[in-house]
Formats: sequence, structure tokens, C-alpha cells
Amino acid sequence: MSDFDSNTVILISRNGMGDAEAPLQQKLIGIYLNLLLESKLLPGVICFYADGVKLTVNGSPVLEQLRSLEAQGVRLVICSTCLNYYNLADQVEVGIAGGMTDILEAQRRASKVIAL
Repeated sequence: MSDFDSNTVILISRNGMGDAEAPLQQKLIGIYLNLLLESKLLPGVICFYADGVKLTVNGSPVLEQLRSLEAQGVRLVICSTCLNYYNLADQVEVGIAGGMTDILEAQRRASKVIAL
């Protein structure tokens, strides 16, 4: 069973991780999420916005990891404005579409916010 650091929120604003070519960014976010799952110390919420919403939709290379996190109780909040901007609202595979107010509320309640 995993432990939760429910006061920690992770913000993902890219379709990957870091400033690099897209394949490397996606490889890095996959490694990060795998290590997060292995660590057994999970955040309470992961928020996806801007390009980050693309990680939650059909065809994302990290859907398996995100499904595992969600199954273990991590809330995945996806910016609905961003989904609509990219015309991806009907392709969401994990998490819940929320507004920026949901992301702000998660940040407000957090004692630690990690932006990737």
C-alpha cells in the first residue's frame, strides 16, 4: 500500500518534462512517473494544464503510469480550458476535467507545490 503526502501537489504544464526535444521530454516524464510510483510516497493531486493536458489523452505514452497513480488515490485534475483549446476534451483517458479554480484550490491547500 502506498503512503500519501496529500499536502503535495505536482503541476505538469508540458507534454513531457524539461526543455529538450519532444521524445526526450516524454521519456523523462515516463521515468519520473515510474519512480514516483516506485517511491510509494504519492502526491495528493497532480494538475495538468497548457501542453501538459496532452499527457492525459488517448495516445499519451504515460497513460499506464497515470492510471496506476489514479487507482492508488492520486487526484488527476486536467484544465478544461486547455483541453478545449487543443480540441482534446473528448479524448481524455484519465483524471477529471476541471477549471483553473480547481487547480488554484489544490495549490491553496498544498503545503508543497512541485512544478515540472
